[in-house]
Amino acid sequence: MILRLIISALAVGITAWVLDGVTVQPWWATVLVAIVLGVINTLIRPVIKFLSLPINLLTLGLFTLVINALMVMLADWCMGDYFKVENFWWALAFSVALCIVGWLLHLVLGKKK
Repeated sequence: MILRLIISALAVGITAWVLDGVTVQPWWATVLVAIVLGVINTLIRPVIKFLSLPINLLTLGLFTLVINALMVMLADWCMGDYFKVENFWWALAFSVALCIVGWLLHLVLGKKK
């Protein structure tokens, strides 16, 4: 669990460093952002995905990208000055990039089965 948190925090830090519209200050706030995003994705995201199932089916799953961006914006709202996302499009880019960077980090640093 600690390894997953460290990998998630690294992914948040790397993604925020790459994207101009997303800032995480100070550096240790990346751990807090990873925790907040984890809680939001565990508790709120499944409910939203269930409620938006009809529109998700109509868009062949592309509405999930909108849901991910909204979850990032919710984390921005929860974190105050530590985590800032400029607008919806930066949140969308952050969620896509975070997924890719997190996957790569888990691939490299994760436990081997």
